Amino acid sequence: MTQDSDKLAILVVEDEEAIRRGLCDVLTYHGYEPTGTDNGEDGLREALTNRFALVILDLMLPVMSGLDVCEKLRATLPEQAILLLTARGSEEDIVTGFEKGADDYVTKPFAISELVARVSALLRRSGKTPRTEQACFAFGPWSVDASALRASCGDRSVDLSPRELAIVSMFVREESRIVSRRMLLQEVWGFANPEKIETRTVDMQIAKLRKKIDSDGSSPIETVRGAGYRYAAKLG
Repeated sequence: MTQDSDKLAILVVEDEEAIRRGLCDVLTYHGYEPTGTDNGEDGLREALTNRFALVILDLMLPVMSGLDVCEKLRATLPEQAILLLTARGSEEDIVTGFEKGADDYVTKPFAISELVARVSALLRRSGKTPRTEQACFAFGPWSVDASALRASCGDRSVDLSPRELAIVSMFVREESRIVSRRMLLQEVWGFANPEKIETRTVDMQIAKLRKKIDSDGSSPIETVRGAGYRYAAKLG
């Protein structure tokens, strides 16, 4: 692989040629430098031989499954950013993927705009691109003023800590998607190797935030057992 120093290198491991080529073309168009391979064994070898900002990994691969590649890659390169491609509706696969070390996922079939957004968000969490935040935004029934570190709902108003604001901002960006504890530890707490950390800090912080913003006993933050959390705006 010959890498342009001004571009971020991305490995695409996908056995369907049309999808693989399409992904590489889209990534090239958006300024990345993609490399494609069509089976898990070659994908793992390529990922371990060269340095990639991101590995996009299909779950259903010949020779070696995407889950096996993910697990082996995470064990060898703990800081490697990994994005899974999975079939729509297979939440069990998503949970297993997080357990094996994946950072994020996109379900098939996916819109190109969604894929590019997921790539950008994951690279941002990995410290590869600058992060920007909205000054004001909605979180369920709450109106959040990021600059003032306050949230309001009707005649109620609560102060938010910088960490609570970071959590809320992340949930809004990831609306309706599973946000793993790994993702939260990496982006909100700033841990470089969250997979090595055994802590209840995330759960305790979410519980505290829920108590602060719960309305009529309901919360827009759902727990997804075994995987993490999900922001469901409709529940707010």
